[in-house]
Amino acid sequence: MVRVTRRAPGADRPPAGERAQLVLAAAALVAVALAPVVVAYLQLGYHADVTASAEYDSPGRNAERLLGRAVHDATRDVPADFAWGERTAAVAAVRADLRPRLDALRSSRVESGTVYQVSYNRSAAEAWRDSSCPGGPNRQFGPCEARRGVVVQNRAGRTHVLAVAFDVRVVSEESEMALTLVVEGVE
Repeated sequence: MVRVTRRAPGADRPPAGERAQLVLAAAALVAVALAPVVVAYLQLGYHADVTASAEYDSPGRNAERLLGRAVHDATRDVPADFAWGERTAAVAAVRADLRPRLDALRSSRVESGTVYQVSYNRSAAEAWRDSSCPGGPNRQFGPCEARRGVVVQNRAGRTHVLAVAFDVRVVSEESEMALTLVVEGVE
């Protein structure tokens, strides 16, 4: 035999007062569960790494990165293209390849009030040559020469660019900075 029980609509729901208490209890449980997340967020906070951003965005660091890439690109094919006897032409070719990159650096941040002045530093190139190119009878490669801010070396009768020296002056509304950068080329 099947027994059928009839209930009035809404009879299986708790009364309205009990339902409101259940909703409040669930909300309190969610709030307690989220509290550690909120506390951690407030303690740690979210902001850019000021030190890293300042270093990454510093005009001197920007100049160093741009010049590093430019020298690498300009010197990559020099040994294949220039014999040691053509080292003067090699230096002229490197400087010609660097000219558009130097012009781009000079005009890169003018609209934001930062001006770069870039020139070759002959004395820094000579100092780099004196300290970094070995001399004497036991050296592995030929002599090094510093020409117009570019250090070249004779390696198996080919011209290799070892370094390029620059003076960089950065002027902005807040500061002025002068750097001497010696960027090593592709050896």
